[in-house]
Amino acid sequence: MDITHTSARSRDATILALRDFSRKLVRELGFMRATLAGTDLAPSAVHAVIEVGASPGINARDLGRLLRLDKSNTSRQLAKLESGGFIRRVTADDDARSSALYLTTEGQRLRGRIDQFGTKQVSNALRRIVPEDQETLVRTMALYADALAGDAQASDAMEPIALLVQEGYQPGCIGDIASLHARFYAEHWAFGAFFEKKVATELADFAAALPAEGKALWLYREHGRVLASLAIDGDLTTGTAHLRWFIVDDSLRGTGIGRQLLIRAMQFVDERFQSTYLWTFKGLDAARHLYESFGFQLTQASEGNQWGTKVTEQRFERHRP
Repeated sequence: MDITHTSARSRDATILALRDFSRKLVRELGFMRATLAGTDLAPSAVHAVIEVGASPGINARDLGRLLRLDKSNTSRQLAKLESGGFIRRVTADDDARSSALYLTTEGQRLRGRIDQFGTKQVSNALRRIVPEDQETLVRTMALYADALAGDAQASDAMEPIALLVQEGYQPGCIGDIASLHARFYAEHWAFGAFFEKKVATELADFAAALPAEGKALWLYREHGRVLASLAIDGDLTTGTAHLRWFIVDDSLRGTGIGRQLLIRAMQFVDERFQSTYLWTFKGLDAARHLYESFGFQLTQASEGNQWGTKVTEQRFERHRP
């Protein structure tokens, strides 16, 4: 939607002023140079390091979309970073064509130097602006950045996956989530009615309590049907959160929706809890890589047949950074 209104400055004058402002920002922040942030890397490579560090396990397609780079440019920058020892790839166990990107130890050090450079640059500029104007600056730049991002998304003629994520109970979600769990675990571990009933019953009790402090439910829906879910069941008195009912339909494999849900969940728990734990089963290697990329570590494993078939249950824990 194109928002227009009457202002003291004409629309043409506003556009010219913002274009001039944008060009000056590009120059002063160093994007016209061959290298950036005190490194010997191109600006796009520097931003790739920042984004991989911010979203460990992101794939090349999502990284390119985030940075507004075409496939060949993304591949070229990643190849340079990989040969330089800053990035490593982990091939997904369930799809050899897809690989997750992570910073190496040297990559983490480089990201730290980039962050220090950027922090110093912004800090020096802020010394020349009074605190009241700083607040106005942050709000205005956020509005401008969001507006630019919205225009880019519209020009891509696609709705970002994140926009299809809804928070809270939605009619029909209990049955959809229970069905996703029942079909997946029946196929891989031959779980039956007992497991499906347990998921549906406990999820119904949880959903009935929403909204509640320390508890949240995120759903990815298409055409009114839930295809992915994740819940945080937290206890504010103990400072501990339980990550539950995390599942993604096979049709969404490789889209990054699982990572989107986990990003939201980790932001939620880090604002409220000291630690988070989850239970899963041995053998879900792709899921384990995803959990570990967010800082979860295996703390317990035990074998049992309480689900109707012999499985090894695993507990993973994550402490707030």
